[in-house]
Amino acid sequence: MNPVPLLDLKPQFASIREEIDRAVRAVVDSQVFILGSEVAAFEKEIASYVGVTHAIGCASGTDALVLSLAALSVRSGDEIVTTPFSFFASASCAALLGGTPVFVDIDPGTFNIDVSRIEDAITPQTKAIVPVHLFGQCAAMDAILEVGNRRGIPVVEDACQAIGATYASERLGGERGAGSMGTTGAFSFFPSKNLGAFGDGGLVTTNDDALAARLRILRVHGERERYKHESIGWNSRLDALQAAVLRVKLPHLDSWSQRRVKNADRYDRLLTEAGLVAKEFVTLPVRASRTGHIFNQYTIRAKRREELGEHLKARGIGWGVYYPIPLHLQECFSHLGYESGDMPEAERASREVLSLPIFPELEPAQIERVVSEISDFYSSGSVPHLD
Repeated sequence: MNPVPLLDLKPQFASIREEIDRAVRAVVDSQVFILGSEVAAFEKEIASYVGVTHAIGCASGTDALVLSLAALSVRSGDEIVTTPFSFFASASCAALLGGTPVFVDIDPGTFNIDVSRIEDAITPQTKAIVPVHLFGQCAAMDAILEVGNRRGIPVVEDACQAIGATYASERLGGERGAGSMGTTGAFSFFPSKNLGAFGDGGLVTTNDDALAARLRILRVHGERERYKHESIGWNSRLDALQAAVLRVKLPHLDSWSQRRVKNADRYDRLLTEAGLVAKEFVTLPVRASRTGHIFNQYTIRAKRREELGEHLKARGIGWGVYYPIPLHLQECFSHLGYESGDMPEAERASREVLSLPIFPELEPAQIERVVSEISDFYSSGSVPHLD
């Protein structure tokens, strides 16, 4: 049988090859490769899509987080409150500025930060709250914004996995896009994202005019005018070639995300019909109320995950574990004093989660095969005793 990869970008590219070729050729002909009109046009289009006043392109999602915190004057001794169950940059963004990440355990259903625990993590040194919209589903932003506003603490949305995700906010008066609710939003255009570039790329969104101006200065070495540096910034500019690719892809984004949702629906149905949910072999992803999940990843909890993974690998089925070691237990943060057991839900998730193929071009027959192989594993005699 043909393999089912965790991600296959080739079919998507084939469907827009001619558009991409024209867009890239136009940039090459212009010989303007750094920032310029192509990046400015993309920033305008993405700001409209997200629903914000300003969008500032930068070199990566990591830089989008670092620039956001730098623009908020996070420095040595400051703390940011975030989740331990995320990509490394969600916490390293503070450490790179001399600050300290303070971790809050997760909700076991959504894998997002447990909002009921945020307030207890706040100290006089807290400079920002950084919720992560993990796997394409917004965190409970109303509760997060309430704490942030009441305590006077900015909220930086890590929306790197969630472009196009929505949240029906009572506090903000209706449905809002990921990255439009906090003080800033950070996005990544890493190729595996729902809106992926042909390399690294990132973006910061905000409705704050002064903050946007500050971000634009920080991404170009702190320059307001050429060779006049009012602060120390970064070389973090979005390439025009990447902006051109992203401009071609943006009009297709919603349809691609809708196909991901349909694929998730099919997984939910087939895994349930196979009896895997009722027997508690797998736990389906939770779709929280008021959220529009766009499924950057389709992540289940699985009994005997490592054995299941080996079974799938042997049969050509792609899968991934996001994330096998929670951030509070990473070696580089050992000086913070966290120990195993401090974040029980994040630690349990790290032992149980398994992400299955979910890319838009996945065929129904491929999903059926994935579910069939999972079912075969649990029905075989190789796993007689399930925890």
